Amino acid sequence: MTHRKAILFQALAAVLFSTGGLLIKIVSIEPLALMGVRSAIAALVIGLFMGRPRFVWSVPQLGGAIALAAAQGFFIFANRETTAANAIFIQYTAPVFVAFFGILYLREPVRKLDWFSLAAIGAGLLFFYGDGLTAHGATGNLYALLAGISFAWFLLFMRKQKDASTIETVFLGNILAAILGLPFLREAAPSAVDWAGMLALGIFQIGFPFILVALAIKKLTAVGAVLIQALEPILSPIWVVLFIGEAPTPLAFLGGAIVIGAVTLRSVLTTRTHRVQPASQPTT
Repeated sequence: MTHRKAILFQALAAVLFSTGGLLIKIVSIEPLALMGVRSAIAALVIGLFMGRPRFVWSVPQLGGAIALAAAQGFFIFANRETTAANAIFIQYTAPVFVAFFGILYLREPVRKLDWFSLAAIGAGLLFFYGDGLTAHGATGNLYALLAGISFAWFLLFMRKQKDASTIETVFLGNILAAILGLPFLREAAPSAVDWAGMLALGIFQIGFPFILVALAIKKLTAVGAVLIQALEPILSPIWVVLFIGEAPTPLAFLGGAIVIGAVTLRSVLTTRTHRVQPASQPTT
């Protein structure tokens, strides 16, 4: 896989992940039951893609699976205990954790361009979600922070396996999330619309995207991957605008433009840098 293709795969994953906000609106069952069904379907999709798995039960493989399940669970609890804006904004502190932990755990340097992109994306998200941020919901805010830390470590563990098979990690992570969530399905009575929504969520919102992430992370640094992933919280409300008509404020449009511009500029510059580097140089 080329560096450019890895960027496109990660960006496409962010686009597919971002459909969750719209699709979840049509599913009425309890959130943990939704997580269980969605993850079970995603695990089936990922399992069909990977064929014969290669489980090595290493720390990065198991740690990535646990971190993935934790990120999903904490984000659901965050949305219960605080505003949606708080949950999304605080969760997307993940790039900061990836940057700092990546230096220590992966020994991957964070360049000036990365720090500039982090600052720009942070400012853009603040503009985008600023109207909905509140000082209330301390418990939910903590869950959102834990979701961000968990997602950061998911990417770090995935990147640690760049020379091995990464698809097993996302498979195990979704199996674990399914085990945790499916018991709550006994208390739900999903309608045909609910099942259709959960099927779409499992296949298109997390199944295919996690496959793309598993492939892209082999050529992207952890910081590079999570910065591209910042497209998700910007695109998610756009789907709602297109299909439901909940228009964002002008300040939100400005924030979205900043985030998309920062991600695009960094991707273009790193691709050009990659072209002129010797083959032995690490990719970004």
